[in-house]
Amino acid sequence: MLSLQERTVSVADIQSLLTIMQQLRNPESGCPWDQAQDFASIVPFTLEEAYEVVDTIERQAWEELPDELGDLLFQIVFYCQLGQEQGKFDFSTIVARISDKLIRRHPHVFAQPENNVVGAITNIHDLSQAWDSLKANERQQKQLHSALDDIPQALPALSRARKIQHRVAKVGFDWAELEPVVAKIHEEIDEVLVEVNLRHQDPDFYQPRIVDEMGDLLFAVVNLARHLNVDPEQALRQANHKFERRFRGVEQCVNNSGKPIQQHSLEELDHYWNVVKQHENIN
Repeated sequence: MLSLQERTVSVADIQSLLTIMQQLRNPESGCPWDQAQDFASIVPFTLEEAYEVVDTIERQAWEELPDELGDLLFQIVFYCQLGQEQGKFDFSTIVARISDKLIRRHPHVFAQPENNVVGAITNIHDLSQAWDSLKANERQQKQLHSALDDIPQALPALSRARKIQHRVAKVGFDWAELEPVVAKIHEEIDEVLVEVNLRHQDPDFYQPRIVDEMGDLLFAVVNLARHLNVDPEQALRQANHKFERRFRGVEQCVNNSGKPIQQHSLEELDHYWNVVKQHENIN
């Protein structure tokens, strides 16, 4: 078997994958499920495969990662086949577009030696400014006049909030200090509680207002995460994993007690929780 260093992906390898996709979509001899799909119907599968890649990386399950990346690549190949069938684009179009974009957005790497851009970028800060300038020019060329125009609506809400805040910060709409960012969170908490305390008067009226205020609170928390250079989506996933791990520990304590969890008081379960936390800290 060839070593990792000796293996190369040839044009034939890519063409083989594209041919498999063509056979799956063949109207006469293909797979009925693949034949029935369109751009919209496979979007949920694309999102699922992308999250499975993320999950595999976070678990550092490196042996599984090639399979998961292959599943994600298959989604791209599927879109290419649909595009080719409809005369919109094909795989070579996508390769050409991303190649051109990478070269265009990295002039400090691919520019000719006589280009002043090479010497102008000497650190990450310079690179970030150049990157933002290039993307701003691209948005202008696409006649996207707002800084928010090309932020995908389908992004997870936390990620989209962070991206919105990042964009507006680039044009100066941002606090320079951390104190007002934190103060805004406390303000939003107070506004949530005002609506909660009034909910008993008319639940149908106040529940939508609570949802609205909770959205403002979450948006403010995302802003704090951004100021602390924390990805809120990643932080919340990490918190989910931690809670799940600890609650499984609580369930183990319950099993050891011989008493069903429903017969435990909240105080008992909270004690188990603290025991699990202490055990984690010791280890």
